[in-house]
Amino acid sequence: MNLKDISDELIKGNDKKVYELTQQALDEGIRPKEILDSGYIPGMAIVGKAFKECRIFLPEVLISARAMKKGMELIQPLFSQSGEEMLGNIVMGTVKGDLHDIGKNIVSAMLEGAGFRVIDIGADVPAEKFCDAVVQNDANFVGMSALLTTTMVNMKQVIDKLSEKNIRDKVKVLVGGAPLTKEFAVEIGADGYASDAPSAVEVCKQWLA
Repeated sequence: MNLKDISDELIKGNDKKVYELTQQALDEGIRPKEILDSGYIPGMAIVGKAFKECRIFLPEVLISARAMKKGMELIQPLFSQSGEEMLGNIVMGTVKGDLHDIGKNIVSAMLEGAGFRVIDIGADVPAEKFCDAVVQNDANFVGMSALLTTTMVNMKQVIDKLSEKNIRDKVKVLVGGAPLTKEFAVEIGADGYASDAPSAVEVCKQWLA
């Protein structure tokens, strides 16, 4: 089968078709990594570019992300079984006191679509839980989001806790959210800042180079 068909259906947000085509590809003996590299990644890249250029908007991105996650239900468990590795492990969460997670969810979907393993630990997450997730999942990256100016300060608590646990030097920390700036990211000791989901993917890929 042509894996571009998966990309096309993902862009349309057709979760049922993405699932069916993914299963068909697996049945034909196509490796999970090939499905990811030639099906999901090109599709999500097109969605991300269109979103960054304001040719599509949040609802369309969420629909495409949902379609991709439906297909990922089939292939993600197969990576560990086949011995194939994803690009890296990233712990994603919205910091303590903040319940907003739409932005985080979009970034998580884009990162998964780009080939990263995302460990989403949810919203209103205390610093200790970020640290536990890093250790338990041998994470390379930590992604934090905040939508409220009152919760932005909790990002530094996470970074400080990572240092306290002697694991800060094992991860790159990426922060984002509506009230954040590059200057704030530098101020709290984060390694990077992303203003949107496509930028978050670019930053993480640059860290792998």
